[in-house]
Amino acid sequence: MNTHTPSEATMARTVLVTGVSDHIGARVAAALAADPEIHRVIGVDTVPPPSLPREDGALLGRTEFVRVDLRGPDVTKVIRAADVDTVVHFSLVSGPSAGRTAMKEHNVIGTMQLLAACQRSATVRRVVVRSTTAVYGSSPHAPAVFAEDTVSPEVSHHGYARDAVEVETYVRGFARRRPDVATTTLRFASFMGPGVDSALTRYFSQPVLPTALGFDPRLQFVHSDDAVEVLSRMARADHPGVFNVSGDGVLLLSQCVRRAGRPMLPMPAPAFRLLGGLARGARLVDFSPEQLALMSHGRAVDTGRLSAELGWKPKFTTAAAFDDFLRSRGGPGTLPVALVDWLAYAMTRR
Repeated sequence: MNTHTPSEATMARTVLVTGVSDHIGARVAAALAADPEIHRVIGVDTVPPPSLPREDGALLGRTEFVRVDLRGPDVTKVIRAADVDTVVHFSLVSGPSAGRTAMKEHNVIGTMQLLAACQRSATVRRVVVRSTTAVYGSSPHAPAVFAEDTVSPEVSHHGYARDAVEVETYVRGFARRRPDVATTTLRFASFMGPGVDSALTRYFSQPVLPTALGFDPRLQFVHSDDAVEVLSRMARADHPGVFNVSGDGVLLLSQCVRRAGRPMLPMPAPAFRLLGGLARGARLVDFSPEQLALMSHGRAVDTGRLSAELGWKPKFTTAAAFDDFLRSRGGPGTLPVALVDWLAYAMTRR
């Protein structure tokens, strides 16, 4: 366990948070800006952050927003001009809404540019990077539970998971070149909760939930509140290393479907892939190859290292996070009823 306390470690004075147009990224910036011991919080993104009503009436508190594309040189200027000492890199795109090429450039090239700026900086002393448990992949040959040092039998070659693998490679290289910087990598399970917009939250919002016939994968979620808390804690004190982040426990997909109160439509893999293509084309749900693998084989991780390091556990279990998401989403989903009827008819004709 890291024995540093905030008073013993380098205190965060000026924090830069990337990805503040995201609901969680904006909340992290707001939480840090509310800390009187942090002098300045700078939020960067290509678009302004959303409005986040708070009890005190503020939106993002003292956070200063700067429009920056991480793929360009401007982030170096911001870090140098503000004497940034702590960087929280949340800006990873998990869905290809802007196209796969733009997504990869933002995730991989953007991270490379940010880390290069940190490496050249004389003031940066702490870097916290958002990653994902998707780096472990989803495979029938996977272990029951992944620890941080578990070697995955199958590395994803698709989308966000592949980007995250590359990002972590660059983060490890940065940590070797700048051993004086406390570098933290957080592998989050799928985000869940009010305000979260992801492939999984869109999937569970549909009126009928297609599943891969013969599979009932284990899923894990981390509540958005707990994601904000762990990112804020890591930004305030030195906790170098790699940490899995998830709510306790797992849910089977069938349990999620029952909790959602929606009918399940099991279908063979080819039909599942066909539906994925239709849903992706209609911009309803991102049924990418990595999502199809997760919805077939699932994934579970051990979070003991995080609990030991922080002396803290997420407030929400996986089940509680999912239930809170369901409470926040009233009404039917958006999958066209005609499409559901056609798929059901096609299944009966096989």
